[in-house]
Amino acid sequence: MKVGLFLTNQQHLETDMMSALADQIRMVHHIRDMGWDSLFSGQHYLNEGNNQQLQLVPFLARLIPEAGELTTGLGILLLGLHNPVYVAETVATLDVIAGGNFVFGVGLGYREVEFEAFDVPKGKRVKRFVEYLELVKRLWSEESVSHQGETCRLHDVHMNLKPVQKPHPPLWFAANNDGAVRRAARLGDTWFINPHATVATIERQMALYREELERAGKSFPKELPCMREIFCARDRRTAIEMAGPYLQGKYRDYFQWGQDRAMPADESFDKSLGELSADRFIFGSPQDCLSQIQALKNQIGFNHLILRTDWVGMPLSTAMHSLRMISTELLPSLRNL
Repeated sequence: MKVGLFLTNQQHLETDMMSALADQIRMVHHIRDMGWDSLFSGQHYLNEGNNQQLQLVPFLARLIPEAGELTTGLGILLLGLHNPVYVAETVATLDVIAGGNFVFGVGLGYREVEFEAFDVPKGKRVKRFVEYLELVKRLWSEESVSHQGETCRLHDVHMNLKPVQKPHPPLWFAANNDGAVRRAARLGDTWFINPHATVATIERQMALYREELERAGKSFPKELPCMREIFCARDRRTAIEMAGPYLQGKYRDYFQWGQDRAMPADESFDKSLGELSADRFIFGSPQDCLSQIQALKNQIGFNHLILRTDWVGMPLSTAMHSLRMISTELLPSLRNL
């Protein structure tokens, strides 16, 4: 079992971003020195409400030199918002900076403010996403690329900069709804399982994923990553008391942004923390967390677990309380799952 950290890169408006970056680097140093496997972070533009965020690409470029041998990755890049030439050269650059130890994570996105800002109209979002993904892969693999699209026109171009990894870095495909899960099977190297859905939803969608892989003539991926929200403390009650307000605040933002509307109809974030945490979040002692992860692995079958244990507004000392406990008391047991 590989184990990685998803590093929260959203902060409240009153937070000093230079200080927050220093805190995030401390977390990276911790997982590097404690033998974790990977590091990811995510992307949003035009954060709403009381939130601000460093942009993903320069953020990761800053963290990669601090990460040592950790695999780093985009978790995820909102591909349809970015010109494919920019994406191809930028991801190739990151793969070079990371020494060929980089993951290309992509997703469609769901926030209207982002689609509108980048002029991606309704009815064209999936089409543009698929078009851009195909173009990025062609730019990495073909000697000459021509393309006549609505927003990108290429005439016999050749991209000299290539990724270190051949033919390209692993393509992790984020997917929340059923259609996206099927696209992940057809177009991605693996499905990057989200932390938002209940286990029951993921189990049902895993069957769809396998069906689509078979239909496409593809084998099941060797690496199946799954992200989960977790907080580790001396017991479940303490974990909920320490992390609950921040985690509930994060999902309140998700609800206001419309994240659950991009998911199956039976998923909703307009719930109390207790309702949200059932069949979704991992709270408790190291042994409690291990039991929950073991059950989850038995149900889903992942072999790369990406954990998020800090959320907007959480002090570093609180996040490190959970992180240290995971590293010293949970990580060794996870290796044997």
